[in-house]
Amino acid sequence: MQRRRIKVIISGGGTGGHIFPALAIAHALKKENSENEILFVGANGRMEMEKIPAAGFKIEGLNISGIQRKFSWSNLLVPFKVISSVIKAKKIIRQFHPDAAVGVGGYASAPLLYAATSMKIPSLIQEQNSYAGITNKILSKRVQKICVAYEGMERYFPSEKITITGNPVRSDILNIENKKEEALKFFGLSAGRKTILVIGGSLGARTINESMASGISSFRERNIQLIWQTGKMFFSKAQVFMEDKSEPGIRIVDFIQRMDLAYAAADIVISRAGASSVSELSLVSKPAILVPSPNVAEDHQTKNAMALVNRNAAILIHDEEAKEKLVKAAMELLGDEKKQEELKKNIGQMSRKNAAEKIVAEIYSMINITK
Repeated sequence: MQRRRIKVIISGGGTGGHIFPALAIAHALKKENSENEILFVGANGRMEMEKIPAAGFKIEGLNISGIQRKFSWSNLLVPFKVISSVIKAKKIIRQFHPDAAVGVGGYASAPLLYAATSMKIPSLIQEQNSYAGITNKILSKRVQKICVAYEGMERYFPSEKITITGNPVRSDILNIENKKEEALKFFGLSAGRKTILVIGGSLGARTINESMASGISSFRERNIQLIWQTGKMFFSKAQVFMEDKSEPGIRIVDFIQRMDLAYAAADIVISRAGASSVSELSLVSKPAILVPSPNVAEDHQTKNAMALVNRNAAILIHDEEAKEKLVKAAMELLGDEKKQEELKKNIGQMSRKNAAEKIVAEIYSMINITK
């Protein structure tokens, strides 16, 4: 039975790792009731301000940014940006009259949820990582519900507020079976050759990109196909390594729109260890080599990766070792079908399906309890 119509604000962004789960929740809300109203709140200048409208949803921007790890005069402005963002968030809430607020992480999430909880709006955190950051730890005392992807999160949050839902992912990747032929045709690849998918996240990953660039001759020599998402910043540099821009078997792109087909084409995947990437890899059951980013709060990507490595569900290469070891590890895994099958089986067992729908159920439960 269709649930009643509600209005929900979803806040956060900054990277695809926050944006795609947010969109998955929004689509699940619309699927539950097509008349549900959703408003996104993001950070001005960040990628959500482009990706959310492109997906057909409205978004408001806050003038908010994070603290730079190295000394920067801009850090002095952060407290003023936080205060002004909370004030604007309260104005947005008064105008939209939401039944609930959801934070998925990213700069805009904190001021919006702070404003929402201070105005007695039922609020929910969707924590994607196996290690909670300081902002969500603080917000956890204010919100009604916390949806997580990993067990053991009571180390960071009040246990009575936690529900294990898994991480929402793009709906198109939920069924990649029987898509391999379409995928190979889409990328212009051959059926008789092994294929590696390289994804450094939506913004790219410098170490992974540089490792692939230094090893591209090895892929050519071994007749291995490559789908390589570089991110915008490295894209032009990566093309320099192409002997022929239309070279068969090597596909270099700045961003992959059809991730379902990219996963379907791949025999193995090289990826960062962001929460969304790990969740997607689990759902598509692909053998993966994870290279955690060192440039994230509390080194949470390494903790995400270790949750898989400890169950023999992925291979870990540390960022500082990638240039020396990554290409060699990829070659070894491609040649070891027994290891591939082990990783596929174990990572698939860690997947949590229907996460977005479970979070929607928690949103409705929260509203019904508090109203």
